[in-house]
Amino acid sequence: MALISGEEYKKRQCKIKHNVYIHGKKVENPEDNPVTKSVLEATALMFDLALDSRYEYPMVTTSHLTGDRINRNLHVNRNNDDLMGRADMALLAGQKLGTCNYRCVGCDVINALASVTWEMDRTEGTDYHQRFSEFLKKAQANDWACSGALTDAKGDRSLKVGQGDPDMYLHMVEKKSDGIVVKGAKFHQSGAIAADWTMVMPGQGLREGNEDYALAFAVPNSEEGLIYITQYNPMSVEREYTKDIYELGNPIYGQRETCIIVFDDVFIPWENVFMCGEVKYAGLAVTRFAKTHRMNCGGACKVGFADVIIGAATLAAEYQGTDRAPHIMTMITDMIRDSKQAHACAIAAAVKGFEEPPGSGVWMPDDLFGNVAKLTIAPGFWEIMSFAGDIAGGFVTTMPSFEDLRNPATKDYLEKYLKVKVPAEKRMRITKVLQNWAAGLHGAGTWHGAGSVQTQMISLMRVADIDEKKKIAMEVAGIEEEE
Repeated sequence: MALISGEEYKKRQCKIKHNVYIHGKKVENPEDNPVTKSVLEATALMFDLALDSRYEYPMVTTSHLTGDRINRNLHVNRNNDDLMGRADMALLAGQKLGTCNYRCVGCDVINALASVTWEMDRTEGTDYHQRFSEFLKKAQANDWACSGALTDAKGDRSLKVGQGDPDMYLHMVEKKSDGIVVKGAKFHQSGAIAADWTMVMPGQGLREGNEDYALAFAVPNSEEGLIYITQYNPMSVEREYTKDIYELGNPIYGQRETCIIVFDDVFIPWENVFMCGEVKYAGLAVTRFAKTHRMNCGGACKVGFADVIIGAATLAAEYQGTDRAPHIMTMITDMIRDSKQAHACAIAAAVKGFEEPPGSGVWMPDDLFGNVAKLTIAPGFWEIMSFAGDIAGGFVTTMPSFEDLRNPATKDYLEKYLKVKVPAEKRMRITKVLQNWAAGLHGAGTWHGAGSVQTQMISLMRVADIDEKKKIAMEVAGIEEEE
């Protein structure tokens, strides 16, 4: 059963008793709520793409554990071709969904844990890697949708981990003979409300004295003590109350949906624990996760989003008869440049990736190019959205409702005055797509996803080898290096 369909996935999800709350109400069935349904549909597509022969690459690969064909979202990268396949999957998902591949973060956590658990076992004599591999075999065999959880609540940022309220960072509250009990919360969890399991890691480096916070584990999303509190914003309200989802900017798959996961004394059996107290490996796990995630988040999935925006902006210009105007052509060209610069960095990160640590069989992207991909797309995506808003014009913010297009009292006026080279309804639909981006959530999401820009700048300076560049300059200048 290594590959299942989207319909099979949805049936499985509807049997799970997630403890999900949205806008003050509990969601009993994710298909019954229009907001959670969009997450379900988006995740289901990632199953269906793997069964579509047109997308066998990049969606399907071979498990190094079993030799079975599996969804790439559950694969551990074993070479540069795998890294390229991972980036190509992110690009495809961005193009097809116009929102998050909700299995993305879980996929990158899987790779980070494969690498770090192998290193812990080799150095510390633990058996985490064997536990992790057994879990991964089950995940692959059942084609589980796995989300990933890193970001802690943190609370007062002036306090260090363990100071103040201990629950501000997920931590162990009890160690038992058969497992551990954990408490805390994880924020910004993309698509976790529609996952089968969540892969949990520390959100940052830790130090001695923080052993209770150095945790990595897998937890089924129906586990007792897990509570999901979803985001809620004006786009959520619109989706809840619209009569026809095809009048929304992304009709089926919606905006990026996230939640806060509360862990209220959740029990994790030892077989699903992959780090427990090894503080010196917490930062290493985060770093290795970030390498893969920044390559994909920065230079692949956002490039897929950009393809949607560029296509919609070009159509809007054609509808309005402005597509040959020099300034419009320049903006569209700049949008392409912004996206392809980031994509080139992702390709470079995959091609220049390497085995880490040596002997583990796990391949990580090049850190320098992965960080540059994310640093390029963060401001670049804002620019792409601003150009899209400029091309669409003020109508992207002042457009009437589709209800007014149906209302006999206003219908004829809108059909007359909103008509361009195409009928009013067609113009409104493509404008709604651009409104989803230019006035939506993806700008801030792109800026902060995979870590803040400041974090990436620090990482970039760490791996840039400035000393080597100084030596090169001194050699060109004929300056002798001092002993």
